[in-house]
Amino acid sequence: MSGHSKWSTIKRKKGANDAKRGKIFTKLIKEITIAAKMGGGDPDGNPRLRSAITTAKSENMPKDNIDRAIKKGTGDLDGAVYEEILYEGYGPAGVAVLVETMTDNKNRTVADIRHYFAKSNGNLGESGCVAWMFDQRGVITVDAEGVDEDELMELAIEAGAEDVVEEEGSFRILTAPEDFNDVVEALEKAEVKMEEASISMVPQNTVEVTEEKPAKNLLNLLDNLEDHDDVQKVHANFDIPDEIIEALS
Repeated sequence: MSGHSKWSTIKRKKGANDAKRGKIFTKLIKEITIAAKMGGGDPDGNPRLRSAITTAKSENMPKDNIDRAIKKGTGDLDGAVYEEILYEGYGPAGVAVLVETMTDNKNRTVADIRHYFAKSNGNLGESGCVAWMFDQRGVITVDAEGVDEDELMELAIEAGAEDVVEEEGSFRILTAPEDFNDVVEALEKAEVKMEEASISMVPQNTVEVTEEKPAKNLLNLLDNLEDHDDVQKVHANFDIPDEIIEALS
């Protein structure tokens, strides 16, 4: 498993406090809103919206919040106008970083992101500088507790998944983007609880970070980015040894 996936799993297992949960809801509402704006308010005909709703439900977001976000996207309710912007750069140790943002003020957003990179001994790059190192994949996370690996593997593969791997108490299911919705539907029908389901950017290769100081700087960069209100997702191609991850967590 890549270091970013490992780090995210550790943080998820620790749980989120109320302030963090509020930020998670804010990001999910933005994603639902723009998904509905781009593809309509019917999740059956809008895979991106369906994915956002699945993730929102896994975070126990109230149905009223989800419905309001959809209505804002379709124009039935007034709301802020968001713009999607992808930023790319290099973190400590030459790690490639992709930052997906959704903002109503791109000048504010880029200034903050550039500051985070510089503060962590990284640098914000030009468009296209690292995106080629990642492939788009459907990524579905299932809590491993009470789940039979063989049964989950059979169900997911039959529905079109490419792979199922166990990592840090969870199963991670990978799909091609075009098969993502079919796999999610199969899991829903089988009443398999998904912790997260989204189209993500998966690194083709990873950069091993074996020294504690650059590892700490890198993880601080990722934490700062993920904590920013305008940042939806962060992807990075690093791998950090378990002992360093655990020491820093």
